[in-house]
Amino acid sequence: MANVQLKNGQKLQLTIKRLGINGEGIGYYKKLIVFVPRVLPGEEVIAEVTKATPRFAEARMTKIIKKSSDRILPPCKFYDRCGGCQLQHLVYEKQLDFKKDLLKQALTKFKPKGYQKYILKDTIGMEEPWHYRNKAQFQLRYDTKSKRIEAGLYEMDSHRLVAIDDCLVQEKATQDVVNGLVQLLNKYQLPIYAERKNSGILRTLMVRVGRATGEVQVVFITNSSKLPQKNALIREINQRMPQVVSIMQNVQSKKTSVIMGDETLHLWGKEAIEERLQELTFDLSPRAFFQLNPQQTSILYDEAIKALALTKNETVVDAYCGVGTIGLSLAKHAKEVRGMDIIPQAIENAKENARRIQANNTHYETGTAEDLLPKWFAAGFRPDSIVVDPPRTGLDDHLLQALVAQPPKKMVYISCNVSTLARDLVKLASVFKIEYLQSVDMFPQTARCEVVVKLTRI
Repeated sequence: MANVQLKNGQKLQLTIKRLGINGEGIGYYKKLIVFVPRVLPGEEVIAEVTKATPRFAEARMTKIIKKSSDRILPPCKFYDRCGGCQLQHLVYEKQLDFKKDLLKQALTKFKPKGYQKYILKDTIGMEEPWHYRNKAQFQLRYDTKSKRIEAGLYEMDSHRLVAIDDCLVQEKATQDVVNGLVQLLNKYQLPIYAERKNSGILRTLMVRVGRATGEVQVVFITNSSKLPQKNALIREINQRMPQVVSIMQNVQSKKTSVIMGDETLHLWGKEAIEERLQELTFDLSPRAFFQLNPQQTSILYDEAIKALALTKNETVVDAYCGVGTIGLSLAKHAKEVRGMDIIPQAIENAKENARRIQANNTHYETGTAEDLLPKWFAAGFRPDSIVVDPPRTGLDDHLLQALVAQPPKKMVYISCNVSTLARDLVKLASVFKIEYLQSVDMFPQTARCEVVVKLTRI
């Protein structure tokens, strides 16, 4: 531990050594680690301390003394305040290098067996790394100064909302609909939820587009089942936004950072929109998980198919299956595909998606992998392979134990969090050989990345 104590407001001159897991620059002041957003390796900067602890400090850059040749001018007018993107100031080719290095950092921290010899493939990027997100989840607030309702994203590490009307990583269709909805909320002066007072109704707008179909779904996320001026809203959305084919309401009455609640109400139109991925068509209900970048999702799943290398007589389990995207992509290559998810509506979507393409070799159940896998094992089902695509928290401990106790011949781990991936590989490496790790840039301009890992039983 460094024997130094900084103070808030103190100015430091730092040389940035590398980028950290959230895209922030890392420098050192008398051996104390200092995290500085919006800076790049090799830069010399003046930074003002915003948080000081005995173990680390956080600071904001106030001046660049020596600028990196990889620095570019961020095109987004909200970039300095919005916490949605972290890397717009870094040339895209170097963003791809960073995401590979991020994986290397995580492996070095957790040290799974043999990690020094793991094959880390270069990150697969996008030709056009903008306007790729097919879903917008914008928080709402009532601005007392302008007396207007606004929608946007929070500033970094805060609950201060940045009103956004042109997000450069959102599909234009979703942003256009969000902007139109905000106009309607202001027209009808609808009550916006205030967290501190725990009053009001409308909390969040969610808009999702089927990129291949053009269908748009609107979800009003509310603090109660009430929705004032509901019929007027629906009528005007129909008139102004013909691309909207589904209007839903989700009730989230809990004080939580979780955006959506358990109850979803059908207001108008279809209950799910359609999206196509390669030759497959999927139904997407409001709470169903679907990758945010359809263009890169095709590449991601191609990498998963390649890594599994299934034969027609092999069975595969699709854990965390969502609406069945991965499993149905694998169905034509396998003897049988089984999937599970904890959201009942997602399983219904998966079954319908399977029926649509006549994937009769599929089986979907509601439940957790850690509960259903032992049940299937006991019934005599022994999968040859398993593909997992868990949330950012990584694999459930019980599932990890089941995989270590009864490992299939092959496994593919798709991860959106390199830290929890590296942590899980510590246990998985005891029974699997880690063949390679392939990064895929699903989220350009951010510090997040997806990784496909090929594992074979030892």
